[in-house]
Amino acid sequence: MKDCNQCGKCCINYGGGGLSASPGEIDWWETNRPEIARYVSGGKIWVSPDTGKQLDRCPWLQKDPDQNKYSCRIYHDRPEDCRYYPVSIGDMIKDECEMLEPRDLTNRKKAQSTLDNLMVDSRPPLQR
Repeated sequence: MKDCNQCGKCCINYGGGGLSASPGEIDWWETNRPEIARYVSGGKIWVSPDTGKQLDRCPWLQKDPDQNKYSCRIYHDRPEDCRYYPVSIGDMIKDECEMLEPRDLTNRKKAQSTLDNLMVDSRPPLQR
């Protein structure tokens, strides 16, 4: 498995309404990061504060055109859904994650173990 190259596919695939935040995260944003909380409405995240409609993309995803890489402007305060991704090799395959190598596809069990080890500090262990 390769290191993340910041292709942005995961954020692009899920940033338009495919993510959620816990009530605790939302409360924390309201108190500590009101600029993030502005994009929350009715418990849903990434909603336009101007129109009240779900945004097509995460407002915090930014592209560096010189390097063709993406970064998250709220990385340290992002929702757990973002912190925990990717959870499974299946998710990565579906999302065409560029971290995957051909050997990961032929031995998915080993690849999952590698992924779990990579993500040990980012998310709770995968429940199987």
